Amino acid sequence: MGQKTHPVGFRLGITKGWDSRWYAPKKEYHLILHEDLKIKNYIKERYKVAGISKIEIDRIVDKLKLRINAARPAIIIGRKGQEVELLKKTIEKIAPGKEVTINVNEVKVPELDAQLIAEDIALQIERRVSHRRAMKRAIDNALKAGAKGVKVQVKGRIGGAELARREWFLVGRMPLQTLRADIDYGFATAYTKYGILSVKVWIYHGDKLKKKKEEILKKIEEDLAKAGQEG
Repeated sequence: MGQKTHPVGFRLGITKGWDSRWYAPKKEYHLILHEDLKIKNYIKERYKVAGISKIEIDRIVDKLKLRINAARPAIIIGRKGQEVELLKKTIEKIAPGKEVTINVNEVKVPELDAQLIAEDIALQIERRVSHRRAMKRAIDNALKAGAKGVKVQVKGRIGGAELARREWFLVGRMPLQTLRADIDYGFATAYTKYGILSVKVWIYHGDKLKKKKEEILKKIEEDLAKAGQEG
């Protein structure tokens, strides 16, 4: 039987990194974890229109660094940076005693961001757009933007059906068991009249460790040639 594994968690420390980077003693760990979740949920809810892809948190002693990746960063920054300052004050209340720094980065190609695509499909489904149409359009846009493979899945009471079912489309390659594969994963929820639908998106960007492998082989060849000359 096939076992389903989270594409990001499966590659942590190999081709993917952690969204939150900090260390805490055992007794404090759960407090900081919930603090991080509160911050992320607050930003996601407040700036829904900004198209937030990822929120990264770094904690060093009494400093808290936030990195927000968004499709429309101007909404978060605001006029003359006023909105960022308000956000900074709110986060300082959620995480008291921390010096907060916020960096807002732009997602240059939203068509290649799995999280943004999943949220866009979920929004279209909520607006009663055909799920198949939304899925196919998202796949076409991603492939035009340069993706090597795209998989989109919608699950639940699709179209108000009595029984929940799963529908998915796959175009191109999707090597889910290959650790060197750079696969972006996104998940969103569509709240419809008939119930909740889950939307999942996988985007394959190519292999990440390919260059390193070539460099290692080249080095081995050079070492062997050097050893042959010395011999």
